[in-house]
Amino acid sequence: MTETIISLDTINPLEFVGVNNNKFDILKKKFPALKILSRGTQIKMSGKAEEVEAAVGKVKQLIGYLERNGHISENYFLRILGDEELGELSADELTSGDVLVFGPNGKVIRAKTANQKMMTSVSDKNDITFAIGPAGTGKTYTAVALAVRALKNKGVRKIILTRPAVEAGENLGFLPGDLKEKIDPYLRPLYDALEDMIPMDKLNYYMTNRVIEVAPLAYMRGRTLDNAFIILDEAQNTTDLQLKMFLTRIGANAKAIITGDMTQIDLPKNMRSGLAKAERILNTIDGIGFIRLDESDVVRHRLVKQIIKAYDKAQEQEDKWEEERRDARRNENTNKNERPI
Repeated sequence: MTETIISLDTINPLEFVGVNNNKFDILKKKFPALKILSRGTQIKMSGKAEEVEAAVGKVKQLIGYLERNGHISENYFLRILGDEELGELSADELTSGDVLVFGPNGKVIRAKTANQKMMTSVSDKNDITFAIGPAGTGKTYTAVALAVRALKNKGVRKIILTRPAVEAGENLGFLPGDLKEKIDPYLRPLYDALEDMIPMDKLNYYMTNRVIEVAPLAYMRGRTLDNAFIILDEAQNTTDLQLKMFLTRIGANAKAIITGDMTQIDLPKNMRSGLAKAERILNTIDGIGFIRLDESDVVRHRLVKQIIKAYDKAQEQEDKWEEERRDARRNENTNKNERPI
């Protein structure tokens, strides 16, 4: 029997154990043969020597990550411990220097997954980048981080963030307030990302002086966007003409990232998304890059990945049933035509 005590003096113990001990409970489930106790700023473990050694190694990795970043999500907590479904966090990811920007209070914003890092690389090499993938994969957040980095490094003079104001099952006209108050809810995710990366007083200054502009897509018409980092979010809800209009706004010394999720199209049924066509006809043009993200890049709550998989599986089944119904109707029509008169 071996017993050891690990100090949490260099980190915030609450970040380690989690709210209501949710992260600490994950640690105990990972090593069920050990007796693991939390007392203030100490973790006490006892059990077989080899199992204690393995647990100590993981705890030190968790502490090291918290020392560098100050916060650890439940998703990353699981990955450092070697979750079978999420996959273990690699040594490169644990010590990665791929910091995009430092936010308020020293918060570190970095590309967290392989595809997010690829998205960063593709954006660095191209003036226009399309990032396509399901919800929760960090498309918008990574794009905003790249824009903030470019502004801080004086690579551009301004940031322009835009979204199509498309109703997702609700009527925009019935929302209270003036036009700005009606539009703001559609742009809220962009504001949230900015607030994570720029101190509030500086963000207010930037927005007041139009160094950072957040506006609906319709406001882009007729403009030429020079010396800017431009992000078009939710591009799956643009038509061909809208996306073409946006792409032709891009001026000198400008970079653009277009993000979208082809599984969440809110356009009317008689309208086609311009994003799919853009991917098809622009992917051979030098200076335009494409990156596909998937459920392995989900960095929200660990259940989001399972939700995406469940919906994808359900959609596959529905497509299969629809194909079977079409085949049945075709066979029925064929049999009718073959009946003798």
